[in-house]
Amino acid sequence: MSFYGFYAAEICIALNFLHERGIIYRDLKLDNVLLDTEGHIKLTDYGMCKEGLGPGDTTSTFCGTPNYIAPEILRGEEYGFSVDWWALGVLMFEMMAGRSPFDIITDNPDMNTEDYLFQVILEKPIRIPRFLSVKASHVLKGFLNKDPKERLGCQAQTGFSEIKSHTFFRSIDWDLLEKKQATPPFQPQITDDYGLDNFDTQFTSEPVQLTPDDEDVIKRIDQSEFEGFEYINPLMLSTEETV
Repeated sequence: MSFYGFYAAEICIALNFLHERGIIYRDLKLDNVLLDTEGHIKLTDYGMCKEGLGPGDTTSTFCGTPNYIAPEILRGEEYGFSVDWWALGVLMFEMMAGRSPFDIITDNPDMNTEDYLFQVILEKPIRIPRFLSVKASHVLKGFLNKDPKERLGCQAQTGFSEIKSHTFFRSIDWDLLEKKQATPPFQPQITDDYGLDNFDTQFTSEPVQLTPDDEDVIKRIDQSEFEGFEYINPLMLSTEETV
């Protein structure tokens, strides 16, 4: 089992778990993939999830991290779970190639914009590095197909089983992996309760700042702006506002 195959397969299981429960993740990226103490992956940050989707249902909200946004979102089309498999393709490309498939290296300021990035995602062919294996190249092309109807994992009849049977994942024992009985290729070294040795000191050395930390700031916030939220602290509303 390859290093990349193990983590890609665990992410596949996590995404399929969400999809089976009618949830589109919509924010898969390296920043949101963490490891637990045993070395298994954990997806984090569910702020962009869309819930309540049944088979064949779609949505149209424009959201996501720019470098991982699927072409159908950029085209303003209705979309479903296909956008998560596209994002997985981008993430796998980054893991295997050490860079984004949409890297733009130029001194031209007009080409260092979000709009130009979206143009690249929509129009430019994705070039797979020659040093990657045939299997790796094939699975990346499958996930990074700009047509969601042809994308790996997006067929209505085969779906996740198409991913599991792909030659890139041939050495994966999916049952063992789903039960977390497969040995991860990397075991984090935990020396304290928080495992901070595994995080860059650039972040762990930053001072802790609570936000907001000034009660006067909270009092000046117009609480009516939160009308419609699932929960509003009634103590924060005046008598007139609750009538």
